[in-house]
Amino acid sequence: MTSSHVADACALWPDQAYLAELKRPWKLATFTAGMAWLLYGALNYGLADWDVGVSVLMGGLTYVCSPWSVHVILNALRYRPPGFLLHIASALGVALLVVDGAYWAYHTAMGNELYRAANLAASSALYFLAGTFWLYRGSLRDLLANLQAL
Repeated sequence: MTSSHVADACALWPDQAYLAELKRPWKLATFTAGMAWLLYGALNYGLADWDVGVSVLMGGLTYVCSPWSVHVILNALRYRPPGFLLHIASALGVALLVVDGAYWAYHTAMGNELYRAANLAASSALYFLAGTFWLYRGSLRDLLANLQAL
């Protein structure tokens, strides 16, 4: 990988290519399936801190932010660019804002009961799992071909 490619890979902020990836049909379809599950759970599981509003807020933010967080952490660890610890801290900070900050702000505003420790554990795992899944940059056809080649 050339030094300009490494610099591009280690850029901290999302670029146009990242934003274009969010429009891929397979990613939108899997996001829609995930949101359907979250909304089903919000309507049927009867948990005091799981409702439609927090599902839409945290689900949407996870879709937009989690692949970026995983990308930044992986590239910071792989290439060790100047300030790589700041990159990792930034990615983890965004993750914390999505999985705990949005949860806390929403439920505080709505006057709902909070189970922050349980939410942090479950939502962090889902956030990074989703980010790893949506990290792939390419079409579904490319993804399947790459998996088959393994």
